[in-house]
Amino acid sequence: MKIMLVPFNPVVGDIYNNLKRMCKIIQQSAADLAVFPELSVCGYPPKDLLDKPSFIDDIRQAVSLLAQATAETGIDIIVGCVDTGIVDGKRQLYNAAAYLSGGKVQRFVHKSLLPTYDVFDEHRYFTPAESVTVLTIRGKRFGISICEDLWFETMRKYRVDPIEKLIEKNIDYLINISASPFEEGKVEKRLNLISSVGKRCGVPLLYVNQVGGNDGIIFDGGAVVVNGKGEALTQVDRFSEEALVYDTDEKYTPSTFKFPDPDDDLIEALTLGIRDYTHKTGFKTVVLGLSGGIDSALTAALAQRALGSEHVKGVSMPSRFSSEGSKTDALHLAKNLGIECFTIPIEPIFQSHLSHISPFFQTDQWDITEENMQARIRGSILMSLSNKHRWLLLTTGNKSELAVGYCTLYGDMCGGLAVIADVFKTRVYELAYALNRDREIIPESSITKPPSAELRHNQTDQDTLPDYGILDGILRLYIEEQQAVEDIVTAGYDRETVLRVVQMVDRTEYKRKQAALALKVSVKAFGEGRRIPIVQNYIPLDHCPIDSL
Repeated sequence: MKIMLVPFNPVVGDIYNNLKRMCKIIQQSAADLAVFPELSVCGYPPKDLLDKPSFIDDIRQAVSLLAQATAETGIDIIVGCVDTGIVDGKRQLYNAAAYLSGGKVQRFVHKSLLPTYDVFDEHRYFTPAESVTVLTIRGKRFGISICEDLWFETMRKYRVDPIEKLIEKNIDYLINISASPFEEGKVEKRLNLISSVGKRCGVPLLYVNQVGGNDGIIFDGGAVVVNGKGEALTQVDRFSEEALVYDTDEKYTPSTFKFPDPDDDLIEALTLGIRDYTHKTGFKTVVLGLSGGIDSALTAALAQRALGSEHVKGVSMPSRFSSEGSKTDALHLAKNLGIECFTIPIEPIFQSHLSHISPFFQTDQWDITEENMQARIRGSILMSLSNKHRWLLLTTGNKSELAVGYCTLYGDMCGGLAVIADVFKTRVYELAYALNRDREIIPESSITKPPSAELRHNQTDQDTLPDYGILDGILRLYIEEQQAVEDIVTAGYDRETVLRVVQMVDRTEYKRKQAALALKVSVKAFGEGRRIPIVQNYIPLDHCPIDSL
């Protein structure tokens, strides 16, 4: 039997075109069984679209239409979709896999483990399966699992292990259809898990993952088959819709897993995230400010990689504080990337703002007000170009800046997509060097000069912030690992610095709630997967004078 695993790239909610593309894939295949990822019919995650009865009805109609293709082609299909049922008189939704054969929907298989953490919120919508399901397809017994069902042995937060239940039913093969998001380092965990589960089952495990970007979530795709010893038999590269065809009658020589270079992997993910967000929202071209610094340079290079030079527009907006080096670096970058770059000096606009507003300041003292004014002038220019030309505005701030609020609301935070908002500053440098591996794309001086917002004379980031090596270490422990102050200090960081950084993070939550959508590439990104109240004043009790109570 030839089984085709398809890392499908759906558009959330675009049921008609998702179905149309699936039918085309089926018609061009010579497989016996085609397997599509979790919720492929409607795209993952559909969120509150699932609350619309018409949406559910359309998904079920699409599944029935797809079933007709099995009669026309003779190819059976397993596809991720939504099923409904009645429990205690109430309609229930199930995250499901539909088995289609002979022109009909033969069976629905329901997902057992529903993740409700980070960006996942499946208990909000779905009901878990009451039992596991084995399908008999062409004389073989296939255990069907859906994404999280595979992760029981690593999560240990669920009461039921659906894989163990399937093993008890004497299956010949285990299939897992997934919509598993990308995050740095996860591919190794995922492949090791697949190997472990394959070994535990003692039968071949066939895995296929959704590919593509939906909102800020990036799915890295990929398909792999391991044998009953957990050894890789065959796999395809991630970040594409390349299908894997596994022949159950063919003898495969076990091989080792392909583990990617971490820098290249992150670059691929961000590139895919930009491309899909831009195209799926109906844009063709993006615009961004080019300061001559490393953040805007990296963002521009990733955008050019995703969309091509003709679809990336840069804008240099120098002020009295912009160094000649920064102005030159911005133009040098644009030339290296082959992108068009406009130069719009902000000094006349800045002077006009000052002349009209400063009489109401009641002080001549220069402070952050005048600095933010420059950032907001730049934001206004970029938004005006975005509106006029229908270009998507990319913001260029990194995770370190966003974490501590080193950014300006309605200024450099303006935009529709925050490309590197989940990438720490130290990681930005590493990616810049990776992009420059074969030739200079990002000017060397943009990488080596001290980082600066250039909103006042001789300004550097370290006038306000700790060294980025120290800052990022603290932020990683506090935000991504949820560690307490004392634990971070024990890890080797200065107490006063830790307290200062933690306070900056906590008091700038209001900024992040108004930030552009960020591409998620870490275990804990700012956005819907991190839900911290704006109005809160949590102080650990061991920092409080409890004795005075």
